[in-house]
Amino acid sequence: MGLIWSLIVGAIIGVIAGAITGRGNSMGWIANIIAGLVGSALGQALLGTWGPSLAGMALVPSIIGAVILVLIVSLILGRSKS
Repeated sequence: MGLIWSLIVGAIIGVIAGAITGRGNSMGWIANIIAGLVGSALGQALLGTWGPSLAGMALVPSIIGAVILVLIVSLILGRSKS
């Protein structure tokens, strides 16, 4: 049951990061989940585990990490398409 909650929270974090960056419309649910989970790990590694937590993820650092991840990936993919 914990895995399902982690996937749901990861998807929500990915959707929030996509909405903040303006690049969420082109991302599917799988990409949102991956961005949320990887961004959560990145954000917590860089910023720690402060703030409210849900499904074992500190929400504020996780959202910040996911925003950073989405921006970096979109920059890389944007350059490779040119």
